Amino acid sequence: MGMGSKMEGPSTPANRRDPYEVLSLTRDSTDQEIKTAYRKLALKYHPDKNASNPEASELFKEVAYSYSILSDPEKRRQYDSAGFEALDADSMDMEIDLSNLGTVNTMFAALFSKLGVPIKTTISANVLEEALNGTVTVRPLPIGTSVSGKVEKQCAHFFGVTMSEQQAESGIVIRVTSTAQSKFKLLYFEQDVNGGYGLALQEDSEKTGKVTSAGMYFLHFQVYRMDSTVNALAMAKDPDGAFFKRLEGLQPCELSELKAGTHIFAVYGDNFFKTASYTIEAVCAKSYEDTTQKLKDVEAQILRKRNELRQFEAEYRRALARYQEVTDRYAKEKQSVDELLKQRDGIHSSFTIVNSTSITGNGSNLSNGSSSKMTGEESPGEDGGSDGKDKSGKKKWFNLNIRGSDKRLG
Repeated sequence: MGMGSKMEGPSTPANRRDPYEVLSLTRDSTDQEIKTAYRKLALKYHPDKNASNPEASELFKEVAYSYSILSDPEKRRQYDSAGFEALDADSMDMEIDLSNLGTVNTMFAALFSKLGVPIKTTISANVLEEALNGTVTVRPLPIGTSVSGKVEKQCAHFFGVTMSEQQAESGIVIRVTSTAQSKFKLLYFEQDVNGGYGLALQEDSEKTGKVTSAGMYFLHFQVYRMDSTVNALAMAKDPDGAFFKRLEGLQPCELSELKAGTHIFAVYGDNFFKTASYTIEAVCAKSYEDTTQKLKDVEAQILRKRNELRQFEAEYRRALARYQEVTDRYAKEKQSVDELLKQRDGIHSSFTIVNSTSITGNGSNLSNGSSSKMTGEESPGEDGGSDGKDKSGKKKWFNLNIRGSDKRLG
C-alpha cells in the first residue's frame, strides 16, 4: 500500500528549485497537503494535456521531482537538514508514461522490463482526469466476493467496496492477482470535494511465484510494502553488497484503516501492448485474525532484522577491507617467495665447469683424462670384437683333446 509508485516519476530537472516553492507549500505542510498540491499541478502540466507546450513538460518534471522528495519522509528530512547536497539523486528511480512514449520506445521499455530492469510507469492523465470529474463507471465489489476481468492498457476498471461499521473495525484487505502474470496497478481513490475521485494510494503488481499480485491492507496497524526497485538499483551499484539493501525497500504504507462507507478502488492496465487479466477480491480481516497477527509479527521481525543488517554491514565492510588487505599481501608474499627460490636455483646451477672436455665418438678420451686401455694390454681380437677370449678358450680346449688323442694313438 502507500504511494509505492507515485503518479509521476522523479526525473531530475535541469535547474532544481526548492521543492516547497515548486509545489507552493510551506515547510510545515502536511502529507495530505503535499499530495493535494502535487495532484493539482501534475494534472495541470501533464504531457497528455500539453502536447504543444514544451515548457509544460519541464514544469511537469519539476513538479514530479519535488514531490518525490517531499512525499518520502527520509528524503524530506535530508533535504530539510542539508538541502539537495544531502540527497542521492542517482538513487531516485525514473517513471515513464506509456501513453506518451510512442511505439518504438514502448518496445524498448517492454524489452528492458522483460530482462528484469525495473521500469515504473505513470497513470494516464485521461484516467486521472475522468476520475477527478466523476465520469467513471464504478462497479460494486461486495466484501467476501471476487471479480475477474480484462482491462485495456492505460485504462482502468473502478470498483466500489462498501463496509459496515463492524467490517471497518475488523479491517479489510483488497487484493488483485493475475495468473497470466499481467502488469497492473491497484489504485485507491478518495472522495473529492467536487464529487469526483482523487488518487490517494497506488500499488504496482509484483511477481510472486507463478502469478503477479498487489494488495492494500487496512488492518489498524502499520503495514509495510516492498519497493523492489530499491533492490534492483542496489544490485546495479554494488552486486556484492546488494544483500544488505534487500530490506531497505520496505516502506510504511500511508493508510492503516478505512472508515465505514463506500470506498473506490481501481485496477489499471499496465501492460506495454496487451490487455491485463486480473481477479480482484475484498476480504474482511475478521475471518483471518490468526493470519493478521502473523503478518504483524513477521513484519516486526523484518524491521528488527533490517536494523541488525545495517549494523552488520559496517562490520562486514571492515572485514572485507581487511580481507582484501590480507589477500593483497598474500599475493605479494607469494611472488616474493617465488622470486627468492628462483634466485637460489640459479645460484645452484652456477656451480659447474663451463669448458669441460666432451666425450668423443670413439671413446678415446674421458673427461677425467684416463686412458681407454692399460699399457701393454692387448686387444681382445684382431677385429676388436668382444668375443676374442671365447675363441681362444675354444682353441685350447680343442688342442687338449687332440693331444690326448695322439697319446692314445701312440
